[in-house]
Amino acid sequence: MKSLRYFCLACLLTSTLSSSTFAQEFETKFNVPYAETDNPRQTLNLYLPTAKSDKPRPVIVFIHGGGWQNGDKAGGRRWLSTYVRSGHYAGVSVGYRLTDEAHWPSQIHDCKAAIRWIRAHATEYNLDPEHIGIMGTSAGGHLVAMLGTSGDIKDLEGDLGKHDDQSSHVTCVVDFFGPTEMLTMGKSPGLDHNAPNSPEAKLLGGPVQETKEVARSASPITHVTKDDAPFLIIHGTKDPLVPFEQSTKFQKELQEAGVSATLITIKDGGHGGFRNRKLDEVIQTFFNLHLRGVDDEIQDETLTNEPRPQR
Repeated sequence: MKSLRYFCLACLLTSTLSSSTFAQEFETKFNVPYAETDNPRQTLNLYLPTAKSDKPRPVIVFIHGGGWQNGDKAGGRRWLSTYVRSGHYAGVSVGYRLTDEAHWPSQIHDCKAAIRWIRAHATEYNLDPEHIGIMGTSAGGHLVAMLGTSGDIKDLEGDLGKHDDQSSHVTCVVDFFGPTEMLTMGKSPGLDHNAPNSPEAKLLGGPVQETKEVARSASPITHVTKDDAPFLIIHGTKDPLVPFEQSTKFQKELQEAGVSATLITIKDGGHGGFRNRKLDEVIQTFFNLHLRGVDDEIQDETLTNEPRPQR
């Protein structure tokens, strides 16, 4: 079988807004440097509702997928538009250095610098620095899971930017089928993760089983503690790239540590492309609960993909 590539789920979605419509509905700031460098990968896009608010708005941050070697922050617009359009949230889409430029832990250093930038500029943009939720797909799911579990790991903080006085802690995490334990990825139907040219090998700087210390450092499950952020994990049972067991084992580890972790299983679902209105509602409920204090609850659930609408 020809190897499949990691991809960002957002690339499968069709935006309901044209670029011009989006620009009219949002105040947008593109390619904002967050690390005090001129590297275009170390920038973020900031999306702000045009309506004024007397209260600082919670922030939802999107981190793109692409096997740590592809993808771009521009895809975050599709994921964030509904939340920003509601007027309840600001949105941020983060770029980070890919593996053709830098190995681990550069990627998490970039993401943490972006979170610190958001806090440092909270007053300027009327953001709530105490309520920052994050979401990501595939490799982006891995990075948001790392942010959710490594807020107390100094070695993964990095020293990028000029906002070392700010925390990189996040409030809650939505992880779409992200790798969580590099050493047990093994060989899935679409990819041999232990191969020298696998996405994981490119991230770690060598084959997974030959870089075990780095692989553990890059595994969210390694860093789980009772103080981690609440998680919503979404994964398809027939994912050909990231084994479904990566999420079930991760959820169990989080729960055993006393962390709130909900798993939404997509029956027969692959590596993204999920279609289910209930899933959208669950994600919104999760963010409303943890970022806005809306009293509600979610629980483990198995969903199926809905038929595509007829044209």
